[in-house]
Amino acid sequence: MSKPGKDTEKRERIVKRIARELRDGFYVNLGIGMPTLIANHVPTGIDVILQSENGMLGIGPYPMQGEEDCDLINAGKETVSEMAGTSYFSSADSFAMIRGGHIDLSVLGAMEVDEEGNLANWMIPGKMVKGMGGAMDLVAGARRVIVAMEHTTRDLQPKILKKCTLPLTGMKVVNMIVTEMGVIQVTASGLVLEEIAPGLTADEVQKFTEPKLIVSAKLKTMEG
Repeated sequence: MSKPGKDTEKRERIVKRIARELRDGFYVNLGIGMPTLIANHVPTGIDVILQSENGMLGIGPYPMQGEEDCDLINAGKETVSEMAGTSYFSSADSFAMIRGGHIDLSVLGAMEVDEEGNLANWMIPGKMVKGMGGAMDLVAGARRVIVAMEHTTRDLQPKILKKCTLPLTGMKVVNMIVTEMGVIQVTASGLVLEEIAPGLTADEVQKFTEPKLIVSAKLKTMEG
């Protein structure tokens, strides 16, 4: 099992890289867990509006200790801050926004992703499930979907598969996968490895990836 410090380093590499995909004027939904950390890494000079499916538009970074407001929470029930002009509304209005195609980018975690861009991230059969949340709506309604996850399970088994084995959240919905090992684009031709983490080789990333990766001719080192 990895040390906590190593896990933090992995997550930071992933969320910082995904933050570079944000564009000025984007409306963005950050999924529960690791994706919410992206709120702390919005690039300087980029104006994005973060949306939460529990009815908040204009989420700010995590509050400093002692400045939390227990009435301001995201979909994961974590305390958040608000930006100037933040608005609040019902979950019904929030999902109308999502289903209406008004979210430019959705970033979610995953248990499995396969080479066709199928996503499984809401349940493991036999284990307690609180509910699927808004994931199915988000992957169907958002204009672009990025998966933020660690490359393998804790016992080093691939999470990027030839075919998902768990119940699907959405079919052919993932556009990009970002892990601590690299950046992978999902294309009609297959999974294209475009960036690798410092110190790794394409062969090492392939070792922990079940489907065959197409190594980009412009392969470069992953930046945060």
